[in-house]
Amino acid sequence: MFESLDDTIRADEHKAVSTRERAIKWIIGAIITVAVFGGLYLSVHLLEG
Repeated sequence: MFESLDDTIRADEHKAVSTRERAIKWIIGAIITVAVFGGLYLSVHLLEG
């Protein structure tokens, strides 16, 4: 029962979200990740003097 429900949900999500929207979400996520870790790196680097 749950396996078929999981397959149905996955198929519905695939139909609802276009490839372009999915790519934009991944790119935005990557930019945010780089900004967060870059900010942490720079703040630690500046604190060390």
